Amino acid sequence: MPLSLNDLETHLFKCADIIRDAVDPTDYKEYILPLVYYKSISDEFEKQYAENLEEYGEDFARRNNLYDVPIVPEGYLWDDLRATSDNIDQTLNDAFEALVEENPELQGVFRADYIAADALDDDRLGKLVEHLSTHDLDRDSIPPDVLGEAYMDLVSHFAEEEGKEGGQFFTPPELVNLCVRLVDSFEDGMTFHDPTVGSGGMLIEAARYYRDEQGGDPTKLTFTGQEVNPDIAAIAKMNLSIHGFNGEVRREDSLSSPAFTDDDANELTRYDRVLANFPFSANWDKDGLQDDPYGRFDWHEKLPRADRGDYAFIMHMAKQLKRPDTDGAGGKAAIVIPHGVLFRKHEGRYRKPMLENDMVEAIVGLPENLFQNVSIPSGILVLNTDKPAEREDEVQFIHAADEDFYQELSNQNELLDAGVDHIVENFTEWTTEERVSRTVALDEIRENDYNLNIALYVDTTEPEEEIDVEEELAKLRELQAERDEIEATMNEHMEALNYE
Repeated sequence: MPLSLNDLETHLFKCADIIRDAVDPTDYKEYILPLVYYKSISDEFEKQYAENLEEYGEDFARRNNLYDVPIVPEGYLWDDLRATSDNIDQTLNDAFEALVEENPELQGVFRADYIAADALDDDRLGKLVEHLSTHDLDRDSIPPDVLGEAYMDLVSHFAEEEGKEGGQFFTPPELVNLCVRLVDSFEDGMTFHDPTVGSGGMLIEAARYYRDEQGGDPTKLTFTGQEVNPDIAAIAKMNLSIHGFNGEVRREDSLSSPAFTDDDANELTRYDRVLANFPFSANWDKDGLQDDPYGRFDWHEKLPRADRGDYAFIMHMAKQLKRPDTDGAGGKAAIVIPHGVLFRKHEGRYRKPMLENDMVEAIVGLPENLFQNVSIPSGILVLNTDKPAEREDEVQFIHAADEDFYQELSNQNELLDAGVDHIVENFTEWTTEERVSRTVALDEIRENDYNLNIALYVDTTEPEEEIDVEEELAKLRELQAERDEIEATMNEHMEALNYE
């Protein structure tokens, strides 16, 4: 009987118990995630090889075009690793090197050096290999969506182990789902990009949403991402592959070295959808990009501060959106932002062109403390380069920071499913709802000097409790009568005691 999701998660989480105390918890992902990925592709390749051997014979069974998973070279199947009892660390390193040589697209995926981890001796690694060997991870045994979800939960688990640092590569799934739903619906042939891809959650959720909610085929969508951290870029590549989705992730800094460009036109590649949770208020190479060849930072002659790259990322993503005048259709973006970008005075110079070009469709204010050990309140900036006629020169503001939208966990807040639905419903219907949402004309925003602070447009104060004056007066009279009765009783006692 196939493993349930819960049983599979328990099975994978036990890997951490096996190497606990041998490596720092912040390094669990380096050694466990590639091993789980290796096991999954080896099991699937072995199954497909057996099928091809029966159908085509030994001379043709290893032809690359017969496989939709990476080719595992002879001598490097999982069972070959399992048969090794000495120098398992060297065997693992050799297997990963052979996999990359056979499959160049895996370059940068297997970054772990098991030899360098002295505490991961043959005993520990042997136990880890044996533990993973107890269940097959091919697609017939574990469907890709189930294995993918378990893998994402493992990534989430390791992010929690790392605390604040883990938040740099993992965005809470409820927030990811909200971003995707704010830029639906999707069609075959659409292109998706995340310039700060992290572990790949945004792209994976877009693919899942198209498959499960729209009944589409995600193999007919194109997914690309860029990530500055090589270890995290490797996780994104493995994550997409395990889910059964095709995607290209490149390891570079999106601002300093954009990897997806049209060099002939000297432009960035433009996409139907851009989804991102960029690092808040990060340093960026302001001096080196004063004369950006792609014209990304031309909203004002003064570039964003070198120690606050929020608007550098926003401008970069705005340039990555398709435009109706050149591409035949517009593009949409859902960008997780710190609240400061909405109202910091000196950044009004960037908000003005963004608004005057009518790119801003909506702003969603979210609760604080949605990320691991990061209390700063966040929001979502929704951009659209081809807004519907009825939404032109308008922006919808949604205040979703009240208790109706989230629940408190032990160390962070979590958006409720009902809260996400409420936000999406207001956005989709372009609704004005008291203390929640309001559609605001651009003229009003101009009058506020392009300040996008949600509190300027939606009443976010707690409503005052209505008072029934007659009822309160009746209570007061009742209390006064009680007081008079008590005073009379007290006077009687004082007279009995001859006390004046």
